[in-house]
Parts: sequence; structure tokens; C-alpha cells
Amino acid sequence: MTVYIENECEVNFDFDYEKIAKDVINTAIDFVKFPFESEVSITITNDSGIQVINKEFREIDAPTDVLSFPMIEYPEAADFSEIEENDDLFNPESGEVILGDIVLNIDRIYKQAEDFGHSVLREYAFLIAHSMLHLFGFDHMTDAEAEVMENKQREILDILGISRD
Repeated sequence: MTVYIENECEVNFDFDYEKIAKDVINTAIDFVKFPFESEVSITITNDSGIQVINKEFREIDAPTDVLSFPMIEYPEAADFSEIEENDDLFNPESGEVILGDIVLNIDRIYKQAEDFGHSVLREYAFLIAHSMLHLFGFDHMTDAEAEVMENKQREILDILGISRD
């Protein structure tokens, strides 16, 4: 598994954010039983940085907490049956499946941790788990989909021992 992390702003978390990112990503991969070695890119930016990306890709001129850019279209969430049929999904240098990109907003991570009364580490890990599920084809457009995602996010964080406390 390869995780690329790019910082577009100063990152001063009081935890090893690169290790946490890799732990959450690896746990999500194992959780959904993704059968290939994989690659994920994370960009850490701020309100203004994510607003530019949100406007460009979603035509929403506002900051958000996280953006996920999956590289794979699945027949249904976590259905990995067609991946081997598409060589374009594999990095030719490493042979890893390119799952996609995650863009995290550091300003929102701090604010939402405070608003929700949990640690910055928990918010950071939660947003990565949330995004990983998007990279595996899960969504939350309906109440039923949202419930599925919420349960899976909680289970991934529980495996890691990262709670809301």
C-alpha cells in the first residue's frame, strides 16, 4: 500500500498524522476486503484551498471538510469483480490499484472536533475513513446509504480503538 501525503498548509497535529492516515486506510482496505495492493493520495489544505477545489470540481463555491475523488466506478459499492478487467486502474510502475484522492480541510478538522466534542485525531481519522468508503463506491445520498456508511465508519474506527471520547 502506498499513501502519498501532500501538505498545502502548515500541519501541527499533536499526533503522527501520516501513521494515522496509513492505519485508517489500511484498516478500511482490510474491512472491505479489497483484494489488491493499492495507492491513495491525501492532500491537506485549509478553507480557502478546499473552496477552490470544491468550486472547480463540484461547482460549489464554499469550503467543506473533505472531498473524495474515487478513480474507480464500481457496479455497486465494494464490488471489486471488474477491477482486473481495466489496466488503467493500475499504476504501471507499482502494479497497485489507484483508489483515488482525498482532500482534507485542516481548518474544519479542528472546528468539527471542537463542535462535536471529540479529539482532533478522531475527526481526522473519521474523515479519512469516510473518504475511503467513498473510494470503494459507498455514498450517503439516501438515509439508508447514510446509515450503512455511518455504521462502517464507526466499525473501522472501533477496530483502531479511535472513539468519540
